[in-house]
Amino acid sequence: MIPITDTVQSRGVPLVTWGLILLNALVFLYELSIPPEYREAFFALFGLVPARLAADPGAAWTLLTCMFLHGGWMHFLGNMWILYLFGDNVEDRLGSVPYLLFYLLCGLAAGLTHFFLNPVSVVPTVGASGAIAGVMGAYFLLFPTARVVTLIPILFLPFFVEIPAVVYLGLWFASQLWSGTLSLVSPEAAEGVAFWAHVGGFVTGIVLLPLFKKSRRQYRPYYADEYRPW
Repeated sequence: MIPITDTVQSRGVPLVTWGLILLNALVFLYELSIPPEYREAFFALFGLVPARLAADPGAAWTLLTCMFLHGGWMHFLGNMWILYLFGDNVEDRLGSVPYLLFYLLCGLAAGLTHFFLNPVSVVPTVGASGAIAGVMGAYFLLFPTARVVTLIPILFLPFFVEIPAVVYLGLWFASQLWSGTLSLVSPEAAEGVAFWAHVGGFVTGIVLLPLFKKSRRQYRPYYADEYRPW
């Protein structure tokens, strides 16, 4: 299922969301400029390597830097599209500065979740998906009856359907939890994806949201039909 758009229009300019996308893009372009033979060393230095962090707590700074690295075009474009799709509305509800702090905290929690469940791994973990999962967790609570227009390819034919956000994001979280559980039993089933980082980011987003969300008096309500029961 590929999300195309949602039915909640942003009421302001999501400067932090756009800034995060720009920063990730600049870092990714820099990655592409590095000769391939040095790129692996770059990821090992700035990515999250659990075994390294376990041996040297001073490497905790990689919990932050790993959030801005990506392993390829599909990884980068997929993450930035999801951030663009869900981030603007969450930023509107939290406020730009609190939203930035919220994003970073979710990313740190996602990295720590991956670390605690894979403490001896020597594989560098990179990507913004843990932090973005936190944004998705916030969206899950803030806009449950919004619709996510989703592309579902069936027999090579594109079908577009509107799925309630609570269903779309709930299914996404369930798939990450299921895949993460399988990876504990059979590590090769993870296929290089840090599923538990996604789970940790999503749960952190839900837990932290009450601490960051504006009161209803601080924002204008959205269109009534976006909150019809489904």
